[in-house]
Amino acid sequence: AALGRSFPCSFLGVQSRMASHAAATPAASRPAPVSLRLAARRSCSRGPATGAGSSASGPASSPEQRARRSGTACSAATASSSKAGSNGTQTDKSDRLSLDNIRASLIRQEDSIIFGLIERAQYSINAAVYQPGGVDVPCFHPDGTRASMLEFMLRENEQTGGKIRRYTSPDEHAFYPDSLPLLVIPAMSYPNPLAPAAEGININARIMDMYVNDLLPALCQEGDDFNYGSTGLADVSNLQCLSKRIHYGKFVAESKFQAKPEEFTELIKAQDAAGLMDLLTYKEVEDRVVRRVTNKAATYGQDISEELPSDLGLRNQKDIEYKVAPERVGELYREWIMPMTKDVQVEYLLRRLDHL
Repeated sequence: AALGRSFPCSFLGVQSRMASHAAATPAASRPAPVSLRLAARRSCSRGPATGAGSSASGPASSPEQRARRSGTACSAATASSSKAGSNGTQTDKSDRLSLDNIRASLIRQEDSIIFGLIERAQYSINAAVYQPGGVDVPCFHPDGTRASMLEFMLRENEQTGGKIRRYTSPDEHAFYPDSLPLLVIPAMSYPNPLAPAAEGININARIMDMYVNDLLPALCQEGDDFNYGSTGLADVSNLQCLSKRIHYGKFVAESKFQAKPEEFTELIKAQDAAGLMDLLTYKEVEDRVVRRVTNKAATYGQDISEELPSDLGLRNQKDIEYKVAPERVGELYREWIMPMTKDVQVEYLLRRLDHL
């Protein structure tokens, strides 16, 4: 438990092995400490191994984490880059975060989510991956209890992504933001169209709960096939894709706000969450999204032959064996992904004018 207060879970096993090795090695033969290794260890030891995320209404980042996002807490490697600007910061010259590209981005994210769900569906639920202590991973909470394998794998992944500025981008949200490491490459300046309040909105805790307790039981067969590593890798990818898609609601909300500033401003000043939800909801658009997702799942989820049928027509759908039922993917979008995206939109709009 004492170690858990000083080091993130991903380094507990490493620290234990290093301590054993040091005890067995004569002091004179031990190599001198390398500054970069010490810097890396310090950068990864910020924040206890606590639960995922925070509440949607509370701040999702500490002062240290905000400094990392702005690039002010970069390592020495940042300042030495010849490609960086005078302040060690590079600039994103793409237009991927432009409000004009929202629809194209959302459609691309649909593809990633559908392929990820199909990949995950080939394995059983494998409940041990999600149970604290279900698998003996070197990951502990401050009270000494062992974390789940999924938490361990997510933390490990975020340590790598955090060093190469993944979570400095406005469209990425860490599940464990207070444990992110310092950057090892130059910080990036992004053309961010969002209001400052956007950074404080992170509902990854809800996304995790939805994925494990609602989405997986509807997607996977019950039981345990012991493919824990493959299961965890698919889960990490899916959670990150879902998080990006759902939190993209901030960009959608900003675009809608700019299209009808007077109507939204009145509701924001009144803090009318129900009114904002009504103004944001377009059932016809949502129905089109569900149909598109269902059709994509039907296309991606079947085996495509190298032989074209003679009539070039579509086969009878009753004769197709899908990897995942297309209607199920469409319903997952309707029941979980789109409602949570709208929750993010409302949360963002309620705070949209806070900086004015």
